[in-house]
Amino acid sequence: METRYKILLVDDDPDLLEVYRDTLALLPSQPEVHTAPSGARAMAMLEADSYRLLISDLKMPKMDGLQLLSVVRRKFPELRTVVLTSMSDENFRSRVYSLGVDLYWHKPGSEQEMTQFLECMESLLGREYDEAGFRGVQSKSLMDLVQLECISQSSTVLRITNGPFVGRIWVNQGEVVDSEMEELRGEDAFQKILRWKAGNFEFLPDEPHRPRTIFKSYNALLLESAQASDERSNADTSHNRPANAPAQPGAPRSSGLTEIVNTDCVEFAMKTVADTMVDSRGLENPEHIAGWMRQSLDRFHALGQTLQAGGLQQITGIGPQRNVAVAQKGGANLCVGWKNTLDATEVRDRMKKILTLWAS
Repeated sequence: METRYKILLVDDDPDLLEVYRDTLALLPSQPEVHTAPSGARAMAMLEADSYRLLISDLKMPKMDGLQLLSVVRRKFPELRTVVLTSMSDENFRSRVYSLGVDLYWHKPGSEQEMTQFLECMESLLGREYDEAGFRGVQSKSLMDLVQLECISQSSTVLRITNGPFVGRIWVNQGEVVDSEMEELRGEDAFQKILRWKAGNFEFLPDEPHRPRTIFKSYNALLLESAQASDERSNADTSHNRPANAPAQPGAPRSSGLTEIVNTDCVEFAMKTVADTMVDSRGLENPEHIAGWMRQSLDRFHALGQTLQAGGLQQITGIGPQRNVAVAQKGGANLCVGWKNTLDATEVRDRMKKILTLWAS
């Protein structure tokens, strides 16, 4: 029989208690959700029963959230704790984390924020603390978090804590614009933070006027991080292989897409040969794009023959969210996604440079 974990939800607002109690009860793990209207009542319930997770407001009469958490961390060190508040004061945030609280979360104001909150609570209920990963997100790496925020065109500040180290990543309308970690800033800080394998995270209110220090697309940034991780892994395994030993058979070879996706204003790149997917960078669903590309090429080839217009050189598509260009060379097809800030002429001009880079 599977264990049903218990959650204790503490808030002096009875309406909020009812809403969050009903919402948390719908989590996949189907926890038992108990409520307490005050810190004193919460302490009595914790003494009488065993709970997996405590979710507390900060601003409450008599015993406030900070006082409650301070006592809880001493008496119940294994209890997982979350602050759920509407207060955004950085001093409170620092004091909360100094108490060893797992997560400081602003009360959700949208459906997306509520979904993220519930995912975090489910993860805290089930994840063991000796596992690698970021506490608060189930089965997601830090790279997944950044990609999710960018794909959803979010604006937020992601604060990540890894032991004594604290890093921040600024996302503005789906673009990574800045990052800092100790004395590092910009791309150096971003890549340093992305190396962390475990820790805590939280979403802070966005800072729309944050000066931009990172100008690469998020796809390029994440690709560089993944490549650096692979290189570190290969370096580790190479210590166990003789110096003159040949490379392992079947090792992946570069298809030239890395250089392309690192080009300014490029969001993704994909190469196919005939009906076979060869490689892609920056795409979550490359099969869908590959099917569209093959269909478009077939239709334009047929149109070219009907009009006797000669061979197909390039297809350029301009859209509200991104622009796309498709070209053929040496029996291979190349599809490149461009930012929507470029017009058709700029896309065609930049594709000439891409084709030169591809040929090299």
